Amino acid sequence: MTNTGTFPQIQPPTTEERPTEDTRHGVTRVDEFAWLRADNWQEVFRDPTTLEPAIRDHLNAENIYQTALMADTVELQKALFQEMKGRIKEDDSSVPMKDGPYAYGSSFKKGGEQPRYFRTPRDGGPEEIILDGDLEAEGKAYFRIGGLDHSSDHDRLLWAFDDKGSEFFTLHVRDLTTGKDLVDQIEDTGGGGVWNAGNDGFFYTRLDQNHRPSKIFFHALGTDPAEDRLIHEETDPGFFMNVAGSRRKDWIFIGINDHETSEYHLLSMADPMAKPLLVAQRQTGLQYDLEEGGDIFFILTNADGATDFKIMTAPVSDPVRANWKDLVPHEPGRLILSVLGFKDFMVRLERKDGLPRIVIRDRNSGEEHMIAFEEEAYSLGLSGSYEYDTDVIRFSYSSMTTPSQLFDYNLRTRERVLLKTQEVPSGHNPENYVTRRLMAPAHDGELVPISLIYHRDTPLDGSAPCLLYGYGSYGITIPASFNTNCLSLADRGFVYAIAHVRGGKDKGYAWYEDGKREKKTNTFHDFIAAARHLVAERYTSHDRIVAEGGSAGGMLMGAIANMAPEAFGGIIAEVPFVDVLTTMLDDTLPLTPPEWPEWGNPIASEADYKTISAYSPYDNVEAMHYPPILAVAGLTDPRVTYWEPAKWVARLRKLKTDSNPVLFRINMDAGHAGASGRFSRLEEIAYIYAFALKVTGKVSVEPAKP
Repeated sequence: MTNTGTFPQIQPPTTEERPTEDTRHGVTRVDEFAWLRADNWQEVFRDPTTLEPAIRDHLNAENIYQTALMADTVELQKALFQEMKGRIKEDDSSVPMKDGPYAYGSSFKKGGEQPRYFRTPRDGGPEEIILDGDLEAEGKAYFRIGGLDHSSDHDRLLWAFDDKGSEFFTLHVRDLTTGKDLVDQIEDTGGGGVWNAGNDGFFYTRLDQNHRPSKIFFHALGTDPAEDRLIHEETDPGFFMNVAGSRRKDWIFIGINDHETSEYHLLSMADPMAKPLLVAQRQTGLQYDLEEGGDIFFILTNADGATDFKIMTAPVSDPVRANWKDLVPHEPGRLILSVLGFKDFMVRLERKDGLPRIVIRDRNSGEEHMIAFEEEAYSLGLSGSYEYDTDVIRFSYSSMTTPSQLFDYNLRTRERVLLKTQEVPSGHNPENYVTRRLMAPAHDGELVPISLIYHRDTPLDGSAPCLLYGYGSYGITIPASFNTNCLSLADRGFVYAIAHVRGGKDKGYAWYEDGKREKKTNTFHDFIAAARHLVAERYTSHDRIVAEGGSAGGMLMGAIANMAPEAFGGIIAEVPFVDVLTTMLDDTLPLTPPEWPEWGNPIASEADYKTISAYSPYDNVEAMHYPPILAVAGLTDPRVTYWEPAKWVARLRKLKTDSNPVLFRINMDAGHAGASGRFSRLEEIAYIYAFALKVTGKVSVEPAKP
């Protein structure tokens, strides 16, 4: 498909070619755009002004180009932004969650970009603002609050922020009596921390210069951070590490993992000077998570061939692997996602037949009951509770047509109390929309679930445009939840669809394993099959499908652009991981060693090199027709570095044989998650949706179906 009349014929930026060669396993690749990778990228993450002028000039030229191509959508973008903003309750507030004498929550003020965090007396009363995000963000182009942890005596708040988008967080301690931050300040952390039992110090993860969480420290309040005690160091760059605390305030959990292997170390919260206790030494392929349970630990694990996971227990006194005992057996096809332990109950979130459900187990009798819903496709979230000795937990429910609902649930009486329904101030009538769950036949006979929503007046004769979203990596499931933003597309006649492709856990753990490493191409085939099924069922036509994906989903976009460009009328790739082979060959980058279990290690393995080389989007751009493509990135993104999409765009322009444009929009003040403010982020979404509307010819400012 060509869209020569849709975009103005403006000459795109010319990217200088400086060929460099790389030889591995006897294969030599030439990368003519490798110079776009800044040699001082670590420094750029911390101080974007240090970016080499030639690279900055090129990125600025890209922004000038995409702005010119999208100039006729400015009013449309404004209309989309106002619509999406109108569906947000500007002064929205969470329902506070109880913890001891207080209940803690968050809210926004009208016009505010950042959340405010507050507390009230436990059973209601005046709000006390303990952290005002808008106030803290003043004067900063980017600002994002990380983790918050109030001390168990409720006197102090541990909080973190990132003001570059590079995800190096600075930790602060706030005195909740005075509202002032203490002198304690720690740079380059992972974004959170956990108080010790005495509330006079905390544990935190520090990132190294390559942005890896390699060390956990204990900081005693009032001391020099340079003197903080090293609790644990992870020397293998292929593993992530984090620290968490139990709700009973008795244990510190040090979790170490990659995408297929786990290891836990335990530390008494009351004794930060003790040596952490190893629970079960890492064993490739063995995954386990610990959850508190009083005199036992609940262990969610895939041990003993439990592909979809089972729950075991171990005594707190000696939780080593030899003492693990089965509690909830493995059931193929029922994927257990998470476990929460309480004094008298155990609660688990699981997925079966593609749908989530919450199961409650009475710890005394062993009796189980379930919370489930009736819609074709829906999403559940398990919030749990701050408190361990409680009969009340919190969960959320939504579907593609049903706004999010928040419930308190009594584990003993089974009473469900609706606390809040997401408000859509501009109005929302679920009856105006239809949601469906389809199953698309894949190339190998598997059935790929598709969740979709459209306006009830949209004709299903193949004429409707469609935005088809996909991800398909790391076992992440894209929920069929309520999304107010996509209603702007549905109201303009779009079918909004999510393809639940392999690489996620939508149909169990095997669905994930069938879309990684040497089976990665199943993810791409599934997405193409979903597009073809939507056309076969007359929901849309190929030249009217706009594909969208971000991060690893952006890699999916790059792959399907090479494999089936004729199946799509446009492609949107947000922070796209498109230079897979080069990145996996660069073990200095933040995520490369931890990602080898997901993609393979092309440094050590010739087979992995060939596998990745065969699909890596940047390496497989060809001299052929491509649909219009939009790439979106952030300069300080440590997860998908800016030069990946920059290089991909340059090579697409060099090789493609059509006149369709390739746009590259880069946020020079943000990272992986895009703009940090809630309204700034809506402006980015409005731009992306305007591109989708433009390439499908739906450029009218007003929605056709209010």
